[in-house]
Amino acid sequence: MSPLPRYLAPKSVRASVPDPMPVAQALRAHAGLAQLGERLEASRRRLRIIAPALPGSLLASLQPGPLDEDGWSLLAANAAVAAKLRHLLPRLEALLAQAGLPGRIRIKLMQK
Repeated sequence: MSPLPRYLAPKSVRASVPDPMPVAQALRAHAGLAQLGERLEASRRRLRIIAPALPGSLLASLQPGPLDEDGWSLLAANAAVAAKLRHLLPRLEALLAQAGLPGRIRIKLMQK
């Protein structure tokens, strides 16, 4: 193979796409996303607080849901899990109140 003719300059490769930013850094960089990240962590914290009061493998069927001014949503995998949680609501709300996080817990079914 012959070398390139002298009148053609070698092509320089420039990246047209910026380097990716880690999600955690993006959350901290934007005020709205930072607030969302704080709410997500507060929701996860609430689930960790109530986890010891959940019987058997019920925790595996739950996800922390949205946290807002009205309360916290706990997402249940199915109707049977939601029914069991409704029986446990007074105990779960008491645990949150003891941890200094009073508020109402709403039980919702996960969307598939």
